Amino acid sequence: MSVRLAILNVGCRVFAKTRLRYVKKPGNQRKDFELVGRLLGGRGRGLSEWEEPGEPPISITEPETGASGTVLYFHGGGYIAGSPLSHRALIRALVRRSGCRVVAPDYRLGPEHPLPAAQEDARAVWERSIASGTYPEEIVLAGDSAGGGMALSLMAELGGEGVRPAACVAFCPWTDLTGSGASMVENKRRDPLLPAERLPDLIGFATTPDADLSDPRMSPLFAQFNNPAPTLIQHSLTEIVRDDALRMAEVLRRAGGDVTIQDWPSTPHTWQIFGEVLPEARDAIEKAATFIKANLGLACRN
Repeated sequence: MSVRLAILNVGCRVFAKTRLRYVKKPGNQRKDFELVGRLLGGRGRGLSEWEEPGEPPISITEPETGASGTVLYFHGGGYIAGSPLSHRALIRALVRRSGCRVVAPDYRLGPEHPLPAAQEDARAVWERSIASGTYPEEIVLAGDSAGGGMALSLMAELGGEGVRPAACVAFCPWTDLTGSGASMVENKRRDPLLPAERLPDLIGFATTPDADLSDPRMSPLFAQFNNPAPTLIQHSLTEIVRDDALRMAEVLRRAGGDVTIQDWPSTPHTWQIFGEVLPEARDAIEKAATFIKANLGLACRN
């Protein structure tokens, strides 16, 4: 464990987890996320960055020398917070290491726009990419936490239509909104960031009162996958959604998918968001970039 990670874990447990226990409105969480992006994003040296309007609007980041492949990246935030800005550090690091263009939608959030609005926006961004002339085998689906769940549910939806992206990358994916994983209890005290007792409140903000939380659009753990693309799942052994990652891997494998699982022993949920600042985040993003480049190459040769 790096010194920076040790300090981060203490800060998460003392400040961030305490704040998440008592925060009342999604707006407060949104401000916290944006602050992380502004503080840790660094400078965009060597990168081209721009925004495009639409439904939803998208942020695009690519190397100034040109991109090889496209990553559709769905940010995390429990479907109620987060944006491409809040994940700027992760996105820039991923672009630099993979050489890909990253397209990050600013998708609709609850409670103003409850689920499955986010998933509808994810599909809309996929369709825009295809309409622009990009082929499915040139696209990697990726995301963290709720965004990781979005990437997986989109892969399931596309698979049902016989369409297969090049690969999927899920950082600490939230795949089961019913909260049925054993790690929700086993890691309740060990998780340095997420308070398990707030899950019902989060669900209340993100969904409608009559929502079916096992709907595969929102909980891809219960989806039917047809010929899933090679998938990388990274998770922390101490996070409450550990079993969302592990059980998701088994679902994909039973569907014939090639799944790579990578775990870290003491990292907070979605530590990858810290980009270049945290050694463990750099390590995780480097491994993800290696996976992305390998699978884009395989898809384009097939």
